[in-house]
Amino acid sequence: MTQAAVSYQVKLLEERLGISLFQRSGRRVSLTERGAELAPVIIRAFDQMRQGFATLRQDHASVLTISCTNSFAHLWLAPRIGAFQMRHPALAVRIQADDDVVDLARDGVDLAIRGGQGAWPGLEATLLTHNRLAPLCSPDWLARHGPVDSAHALHASPRLSPDDMWWHEWFAAMGVEENPAVGPPGIALDSQVMEGRAAMAGQGVAIVNLFLWKAEVEAGLLVEAMPSYVRERASYWIVYPPHARNIAKVKAFRDWIADEFAQEKAADAEGRFLPPDRTQ
Repeated sequence: MTQAAVSYQVKLLEERLGISLFQRSGRRVSLTERGAELAPVIIRAFDQMRQGFATLRQDHASVLTISCTNSFAHLWLAPRIGAFQMRHPALAVRIQADDDVVDLARDGVDLAIRGGQGAWPGLEATLLTHNRLAPLCSPDWLARHGPVDSAHALHASPRLSPDDMWWHEWFAAMGVEENPAVGPPGIALDSQVMEGRAAMAGQGVAIVNLFLWKAEVEAGLLVEAMPSYVRERASYWIVYPPHARNIAKVKAFRDWIADEFAQEKAADAEGRFLPPDRTQ
């Protein structure tokens, strides 16, 4: 502010209080007696505000809060986040697992992992991976029910959460027109984690994001009920406010998770678990 602007603001303050805070003599300005009484209180108040903002900046810089779905948190992020923590030991990490879309500013979240098309108003989005949908079951279930030789046959088989939108998407991609009257009633579960666990227990066939269950598939705990290759319409993205793009902790996590997916894609050269990053 210019000197004239400061003088104007002081004049407004004195008029509002109804007292003189400064005594003017030529070009010299000194505190009046009332001003001298008020000055220490104001100085302490500014010091407290300065300390409060400094603490806020320090706390904000040392804590990274991540929002993601329960499935992504339990199946992918939780087993790997320790590696990020070891790389950044001074940074505390908080994971908020919630299937609802949170307001990053309102809920104090630094960044989020979301499934969608990459368009969220007011946020920047960086693609992490496309997803492959696959019907998985336990080897025991497949042995008991026999081989599934077609999507039509699978439609009539016991399926977990048969009204899941991913089943509709998968059957549409396989050219099957669904008939609600066909097939036994299915168990309705409200998360991919529960569906995958139930499938491992031999309770039926679950439709899942295959890469989230890579460890279980490679361990032989889950198998594909029948061959298929259906890419989900939604993909996984990391999202954050534009102003946070170059904040150190956000950039550190963005670089780390991008490197993790790059390594997984390199190890999955045939795109079995992670489809290639081509235009949708």
